[in-house]
Amino acid sequence: MTTLPPLRDVIEQYDLGAKKSLGQHFLLDLNITRKIARDAKVSEQDVVLEIGPGPGGLTRALLETGAQVIAIERDRRCIEALQDLSNAYPGNFRVVEEDALGANETELVAGKSVKIIANLPYNISTELLIKWLQAGPQLWSMMALMFQKEVADRILAKPGSKTYGRLSIIAQAASRPSRAFDLPARAFTPPPKVDSTVVLFEQPKNQFEQLGALEQITKAAFSQRRKMLRTSLKPIFGDRLSDTLASYGIKETQRAEELSVEQFKRLATHHDASG
Repeated sequence: MTTLPPLRDVIEQYDLGAKKSLGQHFLLDLNITRKIARDAKVSEQDVVLEIGPGPGGLTRALLETGAQVIAIERDRRCIEALQDLSNAYPGNFRVVEEDALGANETELVAGKSVKIIANLPYNISTELLIKWLQAGPQLWSMMALMFQKEVADRILAKPGSKTYGRLSIIAQAASRPSRAFDLPARAFTPPPKVDSTVVLFEQPKNQFEQLGALEQITKAAFSQRRKMLRTSLKPIFGDRLSDTLASYGIKETQRAEELSVEQFKRLATHHDASG
């Protein structure tokens, strides 16, 4: 790594002031970025997909492991700045200029199952997570993603808590998420207004196939949190609602935040099966 210029010099040379419109907050501390790579167990056998590498702080730590890294970046200034990494790791690093929301990741990684590791742009982090959860094991074997701490708390929330909701259920139905570590705002350049959290996602032992139905049911259930299920889920199940809830030991008077992820999965499976 001694052949590469310091990251702060790269930022100055390419005038990489973080753009608020792109949700950019750069992570420059190599001790932290190396910890992310370690927690994700990145090795030379891995292909890694990184989103929004910026000046390349996390990218450097990933390339140090010997892994192949494919980075998606929409900021042309950063693409130019990353050229030093392409030169330092010939054949192991490729940058694709594209908006991650519209990218076909499966095509980019040539059908391989990869590790997705990223300090995500905060303004699109939830959208990207849902997109990748829907893609499932055809795209990724594990993910290590940086979120605002409050978003991470929602992903990991348990039934009955104030943060438990649609994101908790979808993430926990489609993966096995766990908290790796928290980071204070001062760890970033420029510092955001909130702290951040790295969340690890592993593939579940049994893949859940009814995410579409689950999204529909949770949207209805949590649209008005204080409503009882007999009201909120009526548009989904119609006249079958009472019998459906009873068959899974769910009371009509319960509210959405009281149901477990497993109960929501059963409702989604039932809805899919009954058409």
